[in-house]
Amino acid sequence: MTASSTRHPASDPSIAVAQVAIVTGASRGIGAAIARRLARGGYAVVVNYAGKAAEARAVVQAIESAGGQALAVQADVSDAAAVRALFDQAIEAFGRVDVLVNNAGIMPPALPHLADTDDATFERLFAVNVRGTFNTLREAAARLQHGGRIVNFSSSVIGLALPGYAVYAATKSAVETFTHIMAKELRGKNIRINAVAPGPTATDLFLNGKTPETVERLSKMAPLERLGTPGDIAAAVAFLVSEDAGWVNGQTLRANGGVV
Repeated sequence: MTASSTRHPASDPSIAVAQVAIVTGASRGIGAAIARRLARGGYAVVVNYAGKAAEARAVVQAIESAGGQALAVQADVSDAAAVRALFDQAIEAFGRVDVLVNNAGIMPPALPHLADTDDATFERLFAVNVRGTFNTLREAAARLQHGGRIVNFSSSVIGLALPGYAVYAATKSAVETFTHIMAKELRGKNIRINAVAPGPTATDLFLNGKTPETVERLSKMAPLERLGTPGDIAAAVAFLVSEDAGWVNGQTLRANGGVV
């Protein structure tokens, strides 16, 4: 495990910390946009990444340059021990964790039909998208502050039911089930948990392997006739962790421009 910052607000009384958010998969794309958005809202942000250390450090530097507080922490969310260490480092640095955003996830560039999906692809998708979310949720249940918030990531492909997305959509269906049931299991802790389900969004993860014609076709699917942006999704997450969403719990918000 590595951390990009040597400042430890929990042990430095000159550094005031209000609330603390862990954002998984935050080195680029939607995760980076969420990290920056929450930092602008006053959160100290733990920028989790799996392998892109330089990009994670750049997100931290951008947040700190704007006057915010951030820390980059490497952890593979599919590894339970790594997730425990992620929370350990967050609490060591900032003294608490109030918000968990489960953004980390993978989508392979090739999306074969279910019958043509190999074992390695199936197992990797479930390891990161499902086990990774399970690992962080289990840790959050024990370590989030009373009144904490959790935002999981589903996908609007569940509703679209596009050929080739069967296994990927299955992983996100599991995440939605986690969300709906865990909201009830957290009774008494005043922790809200919701999910956001983006539609086609202009990120490297989404665009990878798609032809310009495919991208153009997908951009016209929504009535608003464009792809979503990372900022669109970050805004939805910011709402779900805010007091304005104080009565929203156990729900999935489809942020997709009306595509489904």
